[in-house]
Amino acid sequence: MRRGAALAAAIWLSCTAVPIRAEQPLSAIDWLSDRTAPLITHRDLDRMRDGRANPTTSGRLTLAVEVAPLGDTIEADAVGLVPARVSGLPAELWSGSTAQELIALLRERRVARLPAMQRLLYTLLLAEAEPPAQPGQHNAFLRARVEKLIDLGALDPALALLERADPQRPGLFDLWFDASLLAGQEDAACATLRDKSHLTRSHAARIFCAARGGNWATAAVMFDGAAALGLLSDDEETLLAWFLDPELFHGVEAPPPPHQPSPLLFRLREAVGEPLATNTLPRAYAVSDLRGTAGWKAQLTAAERLARTGALPENRLLGIYTQRAPAASGGLWDRVAALQAFDAAMRARDTDAIAETLPVVWIAMQSVELEVPFATLYAARRSRLDLSGATAELAYEIALLGPEYETAARTTGASRAGLAFLGGLARGTPALPQATGPLERAIARGFAADAAPESIASAAREARLGEAILTAMRQYEEGVQGNLSQVSESLATFRAAGLEDIARSAALQLLLLRPRL
Repeated sequence: MRRGAALAAAIWLSCTAVPIRAEQPLSAIDWLSDRTAPLITHRDLDRMRDGRANPTTSGRLTLAVEVAPLGDTIEADAVGLVPARVSGLPAELWSGSTAQELIALLRERRVARLPAMQRLLYTLLLAEAEPPAQPGQHNAFLRARVEKLIDLGALDPALALLERADPQRPGLFDLWFDASLLAGQEDAACATLRDKSHLTRSHAARIFCAARGGNWATAAVMFDGAAALGLLSDDEETLLAWFLDPELFHGVEAPPPPHQPSPLLFRLREAVGEPLATNTLPRAYAVSDLRGTAGWKAQLTAAERLARTGALPENRLLGIYTQRAPAASGGLWDRVAALQAFDAAMRARDTDAIAETLPVVWIAMQSVELEVPFATLYAARRSRLDLSGATAELAYEIALLGPEYETAARTTGASRAGLAFLGGLARGTPALPQATGPLERAIARGFAADAAPESIASAAREARLGEAILTAMRQYEEGVQGNLSQVSESLATFRAAGLEDIARSAALQLLLLRPRL
């Protein structure tokens, strides 16, 4: 296995423990009494890609990934990137559930517009825990976790999970090969396939990998045989012929793009100089635009798309936004200009410029649903500025969407009487008398002392806590659609499971992002 790829692992492993200074959350589970909620952010992702992730003393735990081969006796479904001692989740997270139940819950999660649920889902997907009691065939539960990561556009952790599990196990190689193609990292998968061609039934993959290894004559013979026997699709046959002998296609018009290209067809189109636009393809395809081969506009579009699902670190998004000055205006370019102007004002600590640029950039971030990544980038720096008036109020609400929401509530929030419910929520004590509408009352009920559902304790006893958390995520999704009783139920479940930060963040986002949720 490639040590670098497994360390890129840690891409997603800014497994953080953010201390909660408000009253301790409800806990229906004994083992939670001394634990802190597991959270995943992206603050240290770039360091982790370089293999420099270490425990810190700043109240934030980051994981140094240890790479070791797994014996055949270790089930692939148990593999994770975040040990239980770091995540705060029990080793028995899944062991009382069946793989079939868990896979169904994972597949139906729709978190693209729900930042707090994204963070929780990454924690669950990357957790190292005992496998389900009924694991299913061909490592089905691990495959489902990897497929969900790919759906979110998080290719690096998907590849890292597969490599730790050993992608030569049944059911894993094709997934590894596809993810490697999308990430532009297919060399290792192809090397494995050249040695062990039985790992896939795809003749196109075997031909491609033979050519990638420099065995062009072998690839040509394999291609002729597969084409004669009808073992290739029409698209595979056309693109492989072009890839193997491009001179034959000089001056020939490229074939129309396939409606749903496989990762191999996508990569072949790129290899023959006819790349496909990624904006209409599944999110994971957008990762290819960040490899330095695409223009700046394509990089910006891909970065925004991936940041919306938490698949791109906030600092990398900022880096792409500020690569150069926009050479045009309108749409995307106005958004880039607004972000750059605000970033310059923040770096200069120019309060007049901040007051002028903050409303503009906030509208721009709202237009692409990047409010939470923006808040994460700037909330801490905002707290060190002396703002006033409407700018200060807007900055406070933005801060409540960032990771330092409780600090903001205890400092700035003290002078915001009109936002008393929000301040209490950020501190973990939303008061029902201060609630001004049905949604606020539903949230307050979710934080009530007697709100813990009885089912969470039994789920923990029966080693079904992961299933219970996924169910609460479904309830929150239903709550966003207007079912307020599900809002209360989901928040109470998160708190009872020790996920206090998730409960607060989810509730704050529900209130502050309500117009677009």
